[in-house]
Amino acid sequence: MATTQVQSVRTVGKGTVAIDLETPPDFTAEPGQFVLVRATLDGDEYSRYYTISSPRVTDRFEMTVGVDPDGDLSPWLADRETGDELTIEGPFGNVFYAGDGPVLAIAGGPGIGPALAVAERALEEGQDAALIYQDDTPAHQQRLDALDSEGVSVTIVAGDDALQTAVAEQYDTGTPYVFGFEDFCERTLSAIEAAGGSPDDAEVESFG
Repeated sequence: MATTQVQSVRTVGKGTVAIDLETPPDFTAEPGQFVLVRATLDGDEYSRYYTISSPRVTDRFEMTVGVDPDGDLSPWLADRETGDELTIEGPFGNVFYAGDGPVLAIAGGPGIGPALAVAERALEEGQDAALIYQDDTPAHQQRLDALDSEGVSVTIVAGDDALQTAVAEQYDTGTPYVFGFEDFCERTLSAIEAAGGSPDDAEVESFG
């Protein structure tokens, strides 16, 4: 368990904020991993997992948080200000990217945070990368545009047919890294198989 300070909170899409946190001493993590945030609100303890959405954690790192107006922890996190303290644990997760080869990052909804981090890290490492993002209201548009300007193939899709087509077109880019809710991950693995690939070769982090 560690204490960290909020560096900034930014709106990056509809109902979505990015929170920059100071990296605690001895904290190391790779894109795709996640942390547990703990807080006591009105006497009740809450904890939620949030994936790291920055390509590195050298001095600070970012979490992307989908804000549920009726939720308990996410609205409180969205209201944090610079200098506020958070308690975190981790990192956790066995699905991560450490610069080892080209990647195809595939995100559904809240999976865009870690998918962006993976694609950006691959770009930093001089590796090929492509990103497919299924969402009706995309978040992190500035970062998506930045990747596109750097030559990364960025494809935003809405329906499942478009997802399958995009996977078929981009599958040969590199190892698939899939982030999203369980049903999205299952549809993506089916698309990978339809494209002639093996679902077993994909790195998958399902959010349940």
